Amino acid sequence: MPSPKSTTTSLETVEPIGSRVLIRKDEDKKQTKSGIHLPDKIEIPTITGRIVTVSREVELDENYPIRQYDRVLFNPKHAIPVDFEGDNRLFVVPVEDVVAVFRKEK
Repeated sequence: MPSPKSTTTSLETVEPIGSRVLIRKDEDKKQTKSGIHLPDKIEIPTITGRIVTVSREVELDENYPIRQYDRVLFNPKHAIPVDFEGDNRLFVVPVEDVVAVFRKEK
């Protein structure tokens, strides 16, 4: 009889530590605003993404008004790719490199 541990699947998660956030980068654009489709090898790089999770330090700091699921603009210079998924769009980013949060007016 199999042991209970062998029948359960464990999920691996990524939790940023320190003043960092985990961002899922938006897909690179394959079409310009005017509607021109770009070849597969040419893409317009994007530096926007959605916050997947924030570190406990960032969550408790009132100076950083970012929360999970916020759409943000970030500087990718210090972004660390997380080889967690096949499409590799997850990045651990220092919170200082998040330069803007997109908000909708109510």
